Amino acid sequence: MVAKVELSPQGPQFSELVQGYWRLADWQMSPAQRLGFLKQHVELGITTVDHADIYGNYSCETLFGEALALDPSIRDQIEIVTKCDIKLCSDQFPGRKINHYDTSKAHIVESVNNSLSRLQVENIDVLLIHRPDVLMDADEVAEAFAELKQQGKVTHFGVSNFSPAQFDLLQSRLDAPLVTNQVEINPLNFDVAHDGTLDQLQLKRTKPMAWSCLAGGDIFSGQSEQQVRVRNELEIIRDEVGAASIDQVIYAWVRRLPSHPLPIIGSGKIERVQAAIDALDIELSREQWFRVWAASKGHGVP
Repeated sequence: MVAKVELSPQGPQFSELVQGYWRLADWQMSPAQRLGFLKQHVELGITTVDHADIYGNYSCETLFGEALALDPSIRDQIEIVTKCDIKLCSDQFPGRKINHYDTSKAHIVESVNNSLSRLQVENIDVLLIHRPDVLMDADEVAEAFAELKQQGKVTHFGVSNFSPAQFDLLQSRLDAPLVTNQVEINPLNFDVAHDGTLDQLQLKRTKPMAWSCLAGGDIFSGQSEQQVRVRNELEIIRDEVGAASIDQVIYAWVRRLPSHPLPIIGSGKIERVQAAIDALDIELSREQWFRVWAASKGHGVP
């Protein structure tokens, strides 16, 4: 069973693995099948779900909401994360000429209202600013957050893909702490482990959410020198720890970081979800962790 953990000192409790729904539109499930999958991973202890307004060309929240409407009681058993601020060129917004970011108060509030409608819920547990916006006015974002909190539409706030400086800027305008920074962490790309991002979160005792833990599948099929090196090393360690597959080693590698990231699972197959849960029992030694580091970097530590 997956345990609940404190996301941050004043934040919510999340399951230590998170189910991602960014590919929901690709899963070709009926509403009943979507609900069945949701109930299955909730029964296994994965109660936190990750969304964004833009996922599936603005369709994934709606697809999830349709499933949730079949059994509204499941809402009380889950924690919903969603994101805003990316504006995509889309057939739904034919007037847009370029993808861009919008952290204006008006857009944040509008985006949340749209997400609530699509998800068919009255409250979002955690709202994240999806990408850093060069034009972000921190005071204006704070106004939006305060209004949404006061209205009961959002309980907690966080960010995604923010640098430590960007995190601190926004935090300086808020009365309550940001509860997470959702960042990319995988054996092919773990810059956040070296640029101060994870150090800052460890300092604040705030857990990151880790997206793209499996590097979009590149670790399994990529043919670059780095991808081949990493895959070969993961296979050796898989054999050493008795893992069923290298993705279990990857989840263990991500979780070994001292900021205690919560990996986001991207698969809509319950067997893959169960495999990620089984990875919770795998512990890597420091040496095994650094062997993956060295395979990725192509050299040893300085």
